[in-house]
Amino acid sequence: MVTGGCGFIGSHLVDALIAEKNTVTVFDNLSSGTLDSLERCRDSQRLAISRRDLKCPNLRLNKEFEIIYHLAANPEVRVGTTNPEVHFRENVEATYNLLEAARRLKNLETFVFLSTSTVYGEAKILPTPENYGPMLPISTYGASKLASESLVSAYASSYGFKAVIFRLANIIGARSNHGIIHDIMLKLKKNQKELEILGDGTQTKSYLHVADCIAGILIGVDKSKDQVDVFNVGSEDQINVMKIVRIICNNLDLHRVKFLFNKATPDGRGWIGDVKFMRLDISKLKSLGWRPKMSSEEAVLRTVRELVSQGKK
Repeated sequence: MVTGGCGFIGSHLVDALIAEKNTVTVFDNLSSGTLDSLERCRDSQRLAISRRDLKCPNLRLNKEFEIIYHLAANPEVRVGTTNPEVHFRENVEATYNLLEAARRLKNLETFVFLSTSTVYGEAKILPTPENYGPMLPISTYGASKLASESLVSAYASSYGFKAVIFRLANIIGARSNHGIIHDIMLKLKKNQKELEILGDGTQTKSYLHVADCIAGILIGVDKSKDQVDVFNVGSEDQINVMKIVRIICNNLDLHRVKFLFNKATPDGRGWIGDVKFMRLDISKLKSLGWRPKMSSEEAVLRTVRELVSQGKK
């Protein structure tokens, strides 16, 4: 079972699972995902799609699953400053409802939860390892994901299934419908002369292509040994916002764009709750045989080209 399987990362995961001859059921309320995301495997007899909302109380799963990949969530960090209830309901409440339904399954072996690097908050150690603490999120999004991690850990320990938690860096690639690259390209499509940049442009973070992300998740699930295991998933380097902007402009052949910086805080963040500097320690997952094939810059460049190609279809 894959919740959020019609979304950006979820659809890539479904593609990979179907390619490995798994039988997959997708749960998605289609609030942000689309059925078009699954066009590569939509006609497969191994795939079933159920339009379900995990926020519904008394959720019941009408078939048995050996493994659940829980990706359904509201992925937009910024919305938490204006409407924090969204993150509580879409992330925490939905996760609780799913765990309640999952614990009644007879054959459930593994529950996989996709979390985020924002659970670490303003980490004082970069790259940040999985055992860093205390974790003090500075966004309601990060807080909701950390709360969900705790629920997943508690349910796995209480009801005897295995849990694997992945804390993701910024994941980018084809089919993405939010985030810096998508947003900048959309702005430039509307106005090629001026570009609003959220923050002062010095925000520096790790970016990972979705293909590398999916490979890391599958290896982590296959080789994790603890009842509750946590893995960071990210690139081995960082890239700042202005470098990303210039890559996008160069690939769109735009060389005279005026940049307008919109700083939400005195220290130049893009929004309240934005972690300005992030890089994850990925040595734990690398020890299992995974490593990203692309650097942050290479991932950005490939994503820009994929989104340009996607927009031409």
